[in-house]
Amino acid sequence: MSDKTPRPLPIIHDRRERRPADLFKVEQLDLEFSNGEKRTYERLISRGLGAVIVAAMPDPDHVLLIREYACGVHRYELGLPKGRLERGESLIEGANRELQEECGYAARDLIELGHLTLAPGYMTHATHVILARDLYPSRLPGDEPEQLEVIPWPLDNLAELIQRPDCTEGRSIAAMFMTREYVRQ
Repeated sequence: MSDKTPRPLPIIHDRRERRPADLFKVEQLDLEFSNGEKRTYERLISRGLGAVIVAAMPDPDHVLLIREYACGVHRYELGLPKGRLERGESLIEGANRELQEECGYAARDLIELGHLTLAPGYMTHATHVILARDLYPSRLPGDEPEQLEVIPWPLDNLAELIQRPDCTEGRSIAAMFMTREYVRQ
């Protein structure tokens, strides 16, 4: 699909609240601070093994974006390939698997650039940023319900990208800036 013919959104057939969730558990903390103040906080504890987000560079100037359905905002979003780690998988192995599942490429050169938290005030979840270079075609079956569109984007054009209404995911935006700074060194 091109930018001119947007994919129709999935149809929502039902909604229901679900507790406890598969991805997170809710924990309540009774805290006392050094000044004696007491507060109760709640936080979401990630049930997963961790997550990766992949800045895949097919050449020195571009990063691969995917367009996929984002349930939280009920629209299609542009962002980097990402996903949860599987049991026994290293960060690098998980990143290379996600890259093959979502973009149809594998990488010979993978480097961890750091990690990002989503909302550290109430979530324990962290996502590790992996730079992938020296790409070659390789596809693995993924868990996506539909084929993802893969779009090369110039790293020098991040200012335009973050102005788009379909590129709002903070992890992807931060990871692209981290990648751009790393490759410019």
